Amino acid sequence: MPLLEPDPDALRPAPHGRRPAPDRVPEGQAGGTPRPLRDDLTALLGADKVLTSVSDLVRYASDASPYRFVPRVVVVAEDIDDVSAVLSYAHGKGREVVFRAAGTSLNGQAQGEDILVDVRRHWAGVEVLDGGRRARIAPGTTVARANVTLARHGRVLGPDPASAIACTVGGVVANNASGMTAGTTRNSYRTVASLTCVLPSGTVVDTADPDADALLARAEPALCAGLLALKREIEADAGLTARIRAKYELKNTNGYRLDAFLDGATPVEILRGLMVGSQGTFGFISEVVFDTLPLDRYVSTALLFFPALPAAAAAVPLFTAAGARAVELMDGNTLRASVRVPGVPQDWARLPKDATALLVEFRAPDEAGRDAYESAAAEVLRGLDLVAPVPSVTNRFTREPGEIGAYWTARKAFVTAVGGSRPAGTTLITEDFAVPPARLAEACEELLALQTRHGFDAAVAGHAAHGNLHFLLAFDAADPADVERYAAFMDDFCRLTVEHFDGSLKAEHATGRNLAPFLELEWGPRATELMWRTKQVIDPDGVLAPRVVLDRDPQAHLRGLKTIPTVEPIADPCIECGFCEPTCPSEDLTTTPRQRIVLRREMMRQAPGSAVEDGLVAAYGYDAVDTCAGDSTCKLACPVGIDTGALMKSFRHGRHSPREERVAELAARRFKQVEASARLAVAAAGTLRAVAGARTGDRVLSAVTRAARRVAGPELVPAWLPRLPGAAPRRLPRTTRRGAAAVYYPACVNRVFASPGALPLAHAVVAVSARAGKPVWVPDDVAGTCCATIWHSKGYAAGNAVMANRVVEAAWGWTAGGALPLVVDASSCALGLARDVVPYLSDDNRALHAELTVVDSVVWAAEHLLPHLTVRRTVGSAVLHPTCSTRHLGDEPQLRAVAEACADEVVVPDDAGCCAFAGDRGMLHPELTASATRAEAAEVTSRPFDAHLSANRMCEVGMEEATGREYRSVLLELERATRP
Repeated sequence: MPLLEPDPDALRPAPHGRRPAPDRVPEGQAGGTPRPLRDDLTALLGADKVLTSVSDLVRYASDASPYRFVPRVVVVAEDIDDVSAVLSYAHGKGREVVFRAAGTSLNGQAQGEDILVDVRRHWAGVEVLDGGRRARIAPGTTVARANVTLARHGRVLGPDPASAIACTVGGVVANNASGMTAGTTRNSYRTVASLTCVLPSGTVVDTADPDADALLARAEPALCAGLLALKREIEADAGLTARIRAKYELKNTNGYRLDAFLDGATPVEILRGLMVGSQGTFGFISEVVFDTLPLDRYVSTALLFFPALPAAAAAVPLFTAAGARAVELMDGNTLRASVRVPGVPQDWARLPKDATALLVEFRAPDEAGRDAYESAAAEVLRGLDLVAPVPSVTNRFTREPGEIGAYWTARKAFVTAVGGSRPAGTTLITEDFAVPPARLAEACEELLALQTRHGFDAAVAGHAAHGNLHFLLAFDAADPADVERYAAFMDDFCRLTVEHFDGSLKAEHATGRNLAPFLELEWGPRATELMWRTKQVIDPDGVLAPRVVLDRDPQAHLRGLKTIPTVEPIADPCIECGFCEPTCPSEDLTTTPRQRIVLRREMMRQAPGSAVEDGLVAAYGYDAVDTCAGDSTCKLACPVGIDTGALMKSFRHGRHSPREERVAELAARRFKQVEASARLAVAAAGTLRAVAGARTGDRVLSAVTRAARRVAGPELVPAWLPRLPGAAPRRLPRTTRRGAAAVYYPACVNRVFASPGALPLAHAVVAVSARAGKPVWVPDDVAGTCCATIWHSKGYAAGNAVMANRVVEAAWGWTAGGALPLVVDASSCALGLARDVVPYLSDDNRALHAELTVVDSVVWAAEHLLPHLTVRRTVGSAVLHPTCSTRHLGDEPQLRAVAEACADEVVVPDDAGCCAFAGDRGMLHPELTASATRAEAAEVTSRPFDAHLSANRMCEVGMEEATGREYRSVLLELERATRP
């Protein structure tokens, strides 16, 4: 046992205020997966593909829906063989299987109570076909990631759900999700050219195979016969055929696509159509080929404000007729709630109650097309009664990407912004429906009145051009009276939609569990019976996702509703949407930000000291706290800005003993000696490698650090990495304060570790600044100061406060009270000095900090040096790794500008993300960096590059470990490129 292992009980929630929840995991499941099931699947697939601990089962039990079902086991399938093996096993044992990818479905489609199969982790990839006109996409690929690849070819996928950064292609096809612009013509049903699926029997069908029908007939004769019989029956009923066609004139994802029987001529063609929108109940979609659409890069967008909803609704058909690609509606409650979202004007909080906005966007393939659209839009605007109730409202069309991005941020954050402001401890349900577009205003008013009548906060937004509206309900799932109130609302809402509007109960979120009891209300007994028979034909044994889509229990939507216990305030607004997960470095290693919060909530559901809580607490230290990179990129992805990284840092602090805090504080106070000792240790290691040889030296150093880690613990002693840089020079370059354009602050990491090549980074920054006529001054007393990130990231509060205040006081003096900018040569340190130190400053030093101008060195180079430099030589190609700190600072454009000055071709990998090195975390947990960089490293090593560039020394080390390529600062490359 490590001598200094943190006490796991420090992560146990306090018992005060807890009450066991009705949906808590029962004590009988504390041991995780039952042994027979665990042993069977481990023997079948291997232990690394079978997750069985109670912690694993709980973190997969929640998704973006209001439901929560704890699986008996989780299988992480790597390929079709694994999927087929699981399905065969389930058939033989009478078990049930549910597939889960991103977990962004809003109605429990990705939740199961038996075998849950993760089909995200190993299922990513995009193959561009026919110059981009088609694309073959693996189901675990996010829509945003697919579109990044397609954008290089001027193409895009038709479906564009608001959750594109997180939702996967497989889930989008399985739910026939559409989004802002897809409507009924650009959705998956209309744009999927072919797909490959694994049927419940294990049969694999590639619908693009010319022999697919013959192969399917041999493998599944009963299925083929059954599909054709259903087709004949439907086509023989003229009234039913007309009803089916009419139902799909509106957006409709409720139930199965019965029009597949009308559109497909053969069993395989019918099956292709049925798989779209089947919600995981007909098979697993292992690959999809899309017909892509033109990207239309020329955009003009406006956010237009109306005095009330009827006026906004009346304008919708006018913009649609003018050719608008999107017309999105947001009511006053939605607009006011959106101020929680970063980038949304704060004065929206003062908007009048009845204010309503339309987000209108035109897209064209060229400048002439955009001009024509803007002229048509101007004609519409002249006849509208617009209002400007707050200063930020402009009511004009813009081409500026930043403004357009802010508008869409507000619109896409509807669920999370409104949901994030719900009362603490309440469960959130998101519903959507569609009515004839001409009845949009009436539907909005009826819905808002219905919500108010049942005591729910009324808010509505939606795809107005398609008559598709969204609304949210928040209630306490632990309170039977509140559940009854929700049930009464749903009864009234469904009858209103069907009987008054003849609308679709599900426009784009798919039936799931919430609307299954109301399927027959919308479709009638005849069509509903055909859906049940279709399920019987394809999945006669009911293996796949029972109770999703089809359920005869009228109370089915009330089963499995999840409670939302109150947790730490920073995490409480989380609605478990999953937007954070694709950005998380530990996503494929341990847990994601959402799962860290989900596990915390389950602890709160438990009685203090329960066996389930014990199991969760025991796993939480490594799975959640230790393997969090603390990069806070989750905050960037979260629409309500939840910083799970900060929460994990607070837990690190909570695990420290008073003695550890004192030692960390002492290290801060004596950091000059610590810094010198660190440089000496790095130099000694380099000497050992030089004397004994690199291979022998690395073996010795690795053995020493392994032994120390066994004794002191992996959180305290870093592992030796062969690519760790040597020691930096003891002396910084000589400079003078006289005539300096800026104060240059070499980060401590660059004062300890050497840069690649002959010229140290500090010397390069000084040289290139002087060359541009912008000389910088390096203070003589920078040694012993630091941006405090070392202490901040590890949760050492006292040491963090000591260093934060010291460095701000020093910087204020160096810059003559902020008269000169402070240029920092590591992006993480620039972020630390600019933002992270502020909460830990005294009042006096916070005032000093407000006078400082902290500038990342890449911004200094791009904006102040490049205009005055002559590039004399370039490399042919460079691959660029933007750091997470660069993203937080918004400095990616400047980083790219410097790189593009130095190279003829600059490539940012499509899968670029946080390297998870996080200062020294990549040395404490090398497995974290290895997992986080796997996809990016594959891109980098797929072709040769002349230079590998970044903006932070330890991130460069992390990428070197991942790729085997030498990374260096973009500023070193700039100095070389401009050297006389």
